[in-house]
Amino acid sequence: MPTGTRAWDPHTTGSHAVRRERQPRARGWRSVVLALLVAAVVTGLLRASVVDVYWIGSDSMQPTVEPGDRVLVGKLVDGTELERGDLVVFDGRGSFAPLDSGEPWPAQALQTLGRWSGLTGSESVYLKRVVGAPGDTVACCGPSGRLQVDGEEVAEDYVLEGDRPSDVEFSVVVPEGRLWLMGDHRSVSVDSRSLLGAPGGGLVRTDKVIGEPLAVLWPPDRAGQL
Repeated sequence: MPTGTRAWDPHTTGSHAVRRERQPRARGWRSVVLALLVAAVVTGLLRASVVDVYWIGSDSMQPTVEPGDRVLVGKLVDGTELERGDLVVFDGRGSFAPLDSGEPWPAQALQTLGRWSGLTGSESVYLKRVVGAPGDTVACCGPSGRLQVDGEEVAEDYVLEGDRPSDVEFSVVVPEGRLWLMGDHRSVSVDSRSLLGAPGGGLVRTDKVIGEPLAVLWPPDRAGQL
């Protein structure tokens, strides 16, 4: 055999083929993992700043929103431009909910995961309706039993049929930067009326508004624009 030549070795050739086959497969898996990571980051950014999904566990907004609904919420909203009748999702810490839950971090992590996946709600995030905007004087109730805003009775066709506009008498002036919020199922809703004697008087800061509900995504038989 001439000097400098190598004999054909089937075992060596086979190992090279296996390595060539494994390398594309490894690159393929890396591409899939990278694509999933990019998708997760993009989704996280969108849900943090543009739109998010919230699970509703309370019946305080019936019939507009039912318990178990998954609601799409648009976050590109200016709390100072909200008007009476608008639906809002807001952070209730400091007003509707305690500042600190006091729960250990594993429980908080599970709650965050459940809320992120749309399987559970949040103990500090609420969905209510704007009944009083900055500058309004809201009172219960007028001669015909309706709420009054700036001395005029208002028709609230969104209130659950059979419910009174309010069983609690009140009169409140909504200052700048605050909102007076109530649920549509007035007889069961824990809202601004329930906090009249608390610090802040049940008024929620406009900068606590997270977003505006856009549509019900789930269940399918209730899916549609709000």
